[in-house]
Amino acid sequence: MRSHWGDLAVIAERQRTRTMAPRSTGLTMVIDTGLGLHATADVLEMAGDYIDIWKLSFGTSVFVPPEILARKLEMIVARKVLACPGGTLFEAAILQHHCRDYMSLAIDLGFTAVEISDGTIELPPFRRRRVIDCAIAAGLVPITEVGKKDPRAQPGAEQLAIEALHDLEAGAHWVIVEGRECGQGVGVFDDEGRIDCAALETFARIMGDKVDRLIWEAPLKNQQTALVERFGCNVGLGNIAPERVLALEALRLGLRFETLKPIADAMARTGEWDPDQIEGARTVEAYSAK
Repeated sequence: MRSHWGDLAVIAERQRTRTMAPRSTGLTMVIDTGLGLHATADVLEMAGDYIDIWKLSFGTSVFVPPEILARKLEMIVARKVLACPGGTLFEAAILQHHCRDYMSLAIDLGFTAVEISDGTIELPPFRRRRVIDCAIAAGLVPITEVGKKDPRAQPGAEQLAIEALHDLEAGAHWVIVEGRECGQGVGVFDDEGRIDCAALETFARIMGDKVDRLIWEAPLKNQQTALVERFGCNVGLGNIAPERVLALEALRLGLRFETLKPIADAMARTGEWDPDQIEGARTVEAYSAK
């Protein structure tokens, strides 16, 4: 979606390179912990063009009345946004049922994608591959997740990157890097929510050009900023609060302090921007053309 503000020079280059829906890279995944129908409709109306995956997190969809859940998912899917139950619900289901049962029920309820994770349970590589196949056979988009939810049981970045590559080779469309809803003490984040830059570089080195198939769970603004700075405006980001989607898009395109400041500094260094230079007069015709 191109802006009706026209060709604002400071963001024009980023806007031209920003991927458009339906995207294969640069996805935004929202985390929904219980929005009602009206709130969902409002978010989709305002920001639907910038949302790619709508995750009904944890097992929250279990507690939504079936008729309300059906209407909500229909609304999301109508905007060409993937609707996905959380990975924890998958893990709870797989403890007791065959994956086909879970996938069949997900389709019947109106979901279009599933998250396949082992953040709490143990799921050996051969079973991850079987579950990915199971999702594909059911007609669902398989999205896997690497990493553990327990801060005391964190795998290293190299192990996570290798696992992500294996998932992609097995048929996963994208791979989420665990960050939880708090963004602290898991994945590439320390206990204060700061990013381990060395871990990012390990992912980049091992995954090569497939690193853009990752969706980093990054609920905090400092995390989103660091990931945009490292991987560009088309980095995949997840666990975004629904009301923060437009703020994230502004961050991606250099319309927030964190990403506008580097652009302004670079333009000042190259002489593209001189704060002492007064703008030239514009003609009436120039204004009318806008």
